[in-house]
Amino acid sequence: MQGSINDGTIEEVRRRADIVSLIGEYVALKKTGKNYTGLCPFHQEKTPSFNINPEKQIFHCFGCGEHGDVFSFFMKMDGLTFPEAIRRLAGKYGVVISERTLGRNDRERYTLKEQIVKVNGLAVEFFTKTLRSQKGEKAREYLKKRDVGQSAVEQFRIGLAPEGWQGLLDFLERKGVPVTIAAQAGLAIPRSGEGDRGYYDRFRDRIIIPIADTEGRVVAFGGRVMDTGLPKYLNSPESPVYTKGNNLFGLFDAREAIRSKGFAVLVEGYFDLIGLWVSGVKNVVATLGTALTRSQVELLGRYTKKVAAVFDPDEAGRKALARSMELFLAGNIEAKAVILPDGYDPDSFVRAKGRGKMEEMLAGARPMADYYIEEILGNSRSLQERIAKREDAVAFLKRIENILERNQFLKKIAENLGIDQDILKKEVGKTFSTLHAPDGRHSVARAAGEPDRLELSFIHMLLESPELIALLGDGDIFKFFKSNGLKAVGESLLLNLEKESGKNLNMVSLLDSMEDEEIKKALYALMVGDNPYKGEQRDRLFDDTAKQIRRRWYKEQHRIFQEKISRAEKDGDRELCQSLLQDKERLLNEEKTLV
Repeated sequence: MQGSINDGTIEEVRRRADIVSLIGEYVALKKTGKNYTGLCPFHQEKTPSFNINPEKQIFHCFGCGEHGDVFSFFMKMDGLTFPEAIRRLAGKYGVVISERTLGRNDRERYTLKEQIVKVNGLAVEFFTKTLRSQKGEKAREYLKKRDVGQSAVEQFRIGLAPEGWQGLLDFLERKGVPVTIAAQAGLAIPRSGEGDRGYYDRFRDRIIIPIADTEGRVVAFGGRVMDTGLPKYLNSPESPVYTKGNNLFGLFDAREAIRSKGFAVLVEGYFDLIGLWVSGVKNVVATLGTALTRSQVELLGRYTKKVAAVFDPDEAGRKALARSMELFLAGNIEAKAVILPDGYDPDSFVRAKGRGKMEEMLAGARPMADYYIEEILGNSRSLQERIAKREDAVAFLKRIENILERNQFLKKIAENLGIDQDILKKEVGKTFSTLHAPDGRHSVARAAGEPDRLELSFIHMLLESPELIALLGDGDIFKFFKSNGLKAVGESLLLNLEKESGKNLNMVSLLDSMEDEEIKKALYALMVGDNPYKGEQRDRLFDDTAKQIRRRWYKEQHRIFQEKISRAEKDGDRELCQSLLQDKERLLNEEKTLV
């Protein structure tokens, strides 16, 4: 895949990209010395262990071990291939990658994901033009009745799928898009029956709302009827670029407002979000009409650790609150519950009461855990209800992995349900202790896989000070390495010296080409910090480390020879014993000259 984009273009993108500003779009960063730190976006944590070195343009998490540069960050965060990450960053920084419009050659060269994103962009063009046309009069009137003005239509790229079975497909055909790609994008459905009966448009006679990913690329669509037809909403199926539970509607547009306000408002549906946005509440995202998922909480957690989630006051709303709270706790999100009055959803409430009332509701929101314990678990009248609530409470407590948080909630729940705290704790502990029993073997295995510290330090010095590579001569030092992985890194450094005269050491490319993941993590952990090797002290340490590596190797060889000599003496093999003694003598003489 990398061959389709030349190395010069890749390096130009790498040179222009600023890793701090890019990762800062996903993670709240704080300057710590020369580096920047934040909560890792790749695992749940409360104390920042994610580090960025702006000088070297690399990142490393000391918690989970994730590491890399700007390209690998985008690949890991958004599930991109290497060429996709290059093109994304090239577009952001104005680096031109020569590409033609979507034709036969492009279809062969582009990945399926890239083709689908391009097709979705063409579909947006078709839907928005249709809304502006004579065919869109009914849809424009519908949006007007819902107080969705032109600014919102443009902001969310709202469009219209016309009546008929082939409107979009005919448009895409004129653009040279194969119908099979439209089908894989979720825009077309194969006709039922035997044989090849063709395809028809998935979306027909519906308001269309594009769903964008965190980069603003359209990955799916939602369609709403304008009358009482069913289903009220029709959504794109999952595709290579879209997984429903991994996206949040409106997040791309709300990122800056979320950072500015310091929290996000979470609602359920498209028009709930659009209604709040029209009123002036811009820091809002939506779950695409489904139950909240762990992936969505993790995604939102990249931008804020505070959320005000809006719920209906009915039974479905209470269940949604309970499910959501467990996810927020697991994601280290400070969540508050906004409970609307009976008969309202966020859109109807803000249209009827105005932005001021909605902001009052947000400001007065209670911590979600408090609301759940006091209003849901604690609100029971009969003995049967109390027993059922106790079972719910035990199930809820068992799902809280953090022992401090679990004990804190256990105390509150015991008080609200009128249960003895020790009894509740024992009931929770019955299953929890077996589910989370520690496995001592894991730490032993991890320790056994740690790279050799002496050899690791030597390679680290070479990476921090590439000019030292020229002092290695023919590189015989690497013959004395115990670690094959570190030996391979050293030999790659020598090869780079021969190719580039030691001028252009691409540290990240070299590290990423390594196969040993443990060594790669260890080197990134060292490289993300300041360079500790400077001046005369560095030169002395470099020589001393090389000598220690050699001495250790010779010491091991002497031990092996001594074992062989002892066995030969025990077996009475004088000839072998004499030969081994001679070899040991040569080894001693060789050691004197090299160490």
